[in-house]
Amino acid sequence: MIVKKISLAVTALFSMTMFAQESATASLEIKSEVKLSYLDSIKSTFKKDDLAAKVDSLWMNELVSLDIYDDLTKDIQTINKDVTVDEELPTELLKQRLAVMNEKSPFEIEYNQGLENIIKSFLKNRKKSFSRLMALSEYYFPIFEETFAKEKVPLEIKYLAVVESALNPKAVSKMGATGLWQFMYGTGKQYSLKIDSYIDERSDPLKATAACSDYLTRMFNIFNDWELVLASYNSGPGNVTKAIRRSGGKTGYWDIRNYLPKETQGYVPAFYATMYLFEYHKEHGINPERAVVKNFETDTVCIKNQMSFKQIADLLDMPQSQIQLLNPSYKLNVVPFYQGEQHFLRLPKDKIATFLSNEDKIYAYVKHESEFKTIPTRLAMKIAPKGKPVRDTQSLEVSKDIEFYKVKKGDNLGSIADKYNVNISDLKKWNNLKSNAIALGKTLKIKSDIDSSVKAVKEPKTLPVIEKNTGEAIASADDSDKVSIQTVEYVVAAGDNLGSIAKKFGTTIADLKTLNDLTSNNIGLGKTLVVSKIVTEIQEPVSTAVASNSVDSFKKKAPSAKTMSEDYYVKKGDSLYSISKKYPGVTISDIKKWNGIKDEDIKPGMKLKING
Repeated sequence: MIVKKISLAVTALFSMTMFAQESATASLEIKSEVKLSYLDSIKSTFKKDDLAAKVDSLWMNELVSLDIYDDLTKDIQTINKDVTVDEELPTELLKQRLAVMNEKSPFEIEYNQGLENIIKSFLKNRKKSFSRLMALSEYYFPIFEETFAKEKVPLEIKYLAVVESALNPKAVSKMGATGLWQFMYGTGKQYSLKIDSYIDERSDPLKATAACSDYLTRMFNIFNDWELVLASYNSGPGNVTKAIRRSGGKTGYWDIRNYLPKETQGYVPAFYATMYLFEYHKEHGINPERAVVKNFETDTVCIKNQMSFKQIADLLDMPQSQIQLLNPSYKLNVVPFYQGEQHFLRLPKDKIATFLSNEDKIYAYVKHESEFKTIPTRLAMKIAPKGKPVRDTQSLEVSKDIEFYKVKKGDNLGSIADKYNVNISDLKKWNNLKSNAIALGKTLKIKSDIDSSVKAVKEPKTLPVIEKNTGEAIASADDSDKVSIQTVEYVVAAGDNLGSIAKKFGTTIADLKTLNDLTSNNIGLGKTLVVSKIVTEIQEPVSTAVASNSVDSFKKKAPSAKTMSEDYYVKKGDSLYSISKKYPGVTISDIKKWNGIKDEDIKPGMKLKING
């Protein structure tokens, strides 16, 4: 009996082993069928490095959001320091706390009713904003303090960036002042901040802070009073000297405040109110949100070739929004390469480690991408005009298209840009926006990459060529003159309507109704709609019948599509692939055959013969 049990156990164990081996073999066979893209094949060879945790995407949204900037800017410009605010904060207690702040500060912090009103206004209306600002400060304040300490600028000046930009390096005022410290174009140039098509160093935290420190030091040498320096930073030194003259020669900020521009009158009190809330946030129940990443958890690498944020994000498996946050001075989401200049990319330390360990492979991928870069065509092409067959062999799966977004409550340019993975500056350009303010209900135009929900592409149907008038003769079709029509279809899903489908495929409701013979806007769930038709000319010799008004009709064979010769001179950045795309129906092999080229090595200035 025992022998039987042992035999059964051995048999079962042997069967399980064989089954496991078969499963493993089947799994290997399945995996072997998977084809990797060039990007995946590159990444599969990367050395992995787990030095630090990934940056949290929610934290990125907080850092790039512009709503706090808009709210605080509006408050500072419109707040009435003379109106008493009903908020629990005893005046005597406030006086004591301001006195403590004054003892350890080079500023002349003293109580007045206007300051109390602004502090209470912030406590009443902006508690949540300050909670988020304190999280942002964990990233930016160490950068400011390090620079100010070197230049002997009071460390409290760091709160000025809260008042100026709400700690957003992408903040742009109505007047065009940009960055954490809100430099105008001329001031930025004056302090050697680079501003060109690719770069705006007014948005660079390190370089802009150094320029701010330089400016503040020069102003202090003139006024010898830090409050007047703050006033001059907001309204310019000229307005401060005018206020001094109008006050009869007084040089204290509180003495000349009423002679300053209206915005500047609330500027220094807003600075002190900000300082107070950062110092006494616990006493007022403000719980700072914690930063997921600190500045010391990031590092930089010098870039040796131009590369886009998208390429970096794809290679390092991180969202573009993280790269935008850490590198706000690059305007076009591209790290450029200039001869004789160094450009740095800031990333979390774990990504820096991955970058440095796989640098050669990363640059090889970027080079490959640049050689085969093509401009994507619209996915859903409208029906070709009569007599103009469309030849387009590019991909029908991804296109650069226009979407429309209606602004909802709580939206801001930062959140909308992040949602569609585009730049705030692009959103403003596409919609002719002068500032970051957007009205509730406004419809914004957004150009984005759309992945189509294409059900199927029907097999081409062969049809006679459409009749066309050349001005001298009318070409009639015969059986050898043919084109193919491809239709792109979409299956209606829950929540769809003609408007959303038209927007998704870059077409119009009228076109959809024409394509599908619809008499109303009603569509049923699961219905298959034709969203586009692509008319393609078949590449084969054709014969045409030509009729003349003055002579009898006669027939002659039309020339082949590749019999007309043209010379093309290779430009910088050209490849055989990109050149072939300039001539519909021409392939790389055609160009190599016509020019006796054995490989794909071509040089700028080289003349190529194109027979087509």
